[in-house]
Amino acid sequence: MYLKYLLICFVLFSITANSQLVEPKKNFRAADSLLKEPSFSVHKDNYFLTGVPVNTDITRNTADVKYQVSFKLRLNSKPLWGGFFPYLMYSQKAFWDIYASSKPFSEINFNPGVALVRPFYLKGGRLTYGSVAFEHESNGRDSIYSRTWNMLAFSLKSQVSPRWIVGLRGWIPLVDKDDNPGLTKYVGYGEASATYQIQPGRWSADILFRKGSGLINYGSLQTQVNWRPYKSENYYLTLQWFVGYTESLIDYQEHKSMLRLGFTIKPENMGIF
Repeated sequence: MYLKYLLICFVLFSITANSQLVEPKKNFRAADSLLKEPSFSVHKDNYFLTGVPVNTDITRNTADVKYQVSFKLRLNSKPLWGGFFPYLMYSQKAFWDIYASSKPFSEINFNPGVALVRPFYLKGGRLTYGSVAFEHESNGRDSIYSRTWNMLAFSLKSQVSPRWIVGLRGWIPLVDKDDNPGLTKYVGYGEASATYQIQPGRWSADILFRKGSGLINYGSLQTQVNWRPYKSENYYLTLQWFVGYTESLIDYQEHKSMLRLGFTIKPENMGIF
C-alpha cells in the first residue's frame, strides 16, 4: 500500500522537473519569492481562537480555546542542487480548557520537521512551490496517553490566479501501531487546500480537506473566513469551523464539530505548503 501512495506522491512532485510544464527562464524570479521574506518567518497560520461545539451541549467542559504557534527557518539564501531551499519548521497546537474550573490544557501537539522547497513557475506565470518534507507529530506524553507519528510528505502549492491559491499534499505515514491503533485510518494519506481572496487585502476564505483511509468515515474539513481590519497590519479576525477527526491527537478517534472565533496571523506571502 505504501508503494502505491509513494508513486502518487512522486508523480505529483516530479512536475518540478517536467520541461513541458515549467518555464525555466522564470526560475530566478520564483526563487525571489522565497528570498524576499526574512529567513525566519511565519510557517502555518498563528492563531488564538475560542469556540464551542455544534454537535453536543455547550458547557464549561466542551467549550475551549485552541491556539497555534508556527514558524520556519530558511537555512540558506542560495539554493542547493536542483534549486531546492532547505527549511527547518516547527508548529505547536494547544487545546486549553479555559472555561473549566482549573483551566487545564487538555492537549498540546508538537510538530517539528525539515523540508526542501523548490520554487518555480508553471506556464502562464503561476508561482508554484514543490516540497518534500519529513515531519514528526506527537503530544509529548507516555503510556496509554502517548500519541505519535511521522510522515514523509510531498506537496505542490500554486497561485493559479490572482485570487486563488490551491495545494495538494500526500504523505507516507509512519505509525507505531501498538501505541496508536488505527491512527493511519484517521490521519489518512493526503489533504487538499484552497485560499480565495474575496476582497484582496481585506477578506479571504480558506478550506482544508483531509481524507482518512476509510471509504466514507474519518477525515476532516476545516473552513474559515478571515477579515483584515488594517491593510498595514498582518492580523485577521477569523471565524473557523472544524468537523471530523484528528483535530487533536489525543482524541483522534472522536468525531468533533467546533465553531471558533479569534485572531490569526498569516504568512505574508504564499506558504510553502
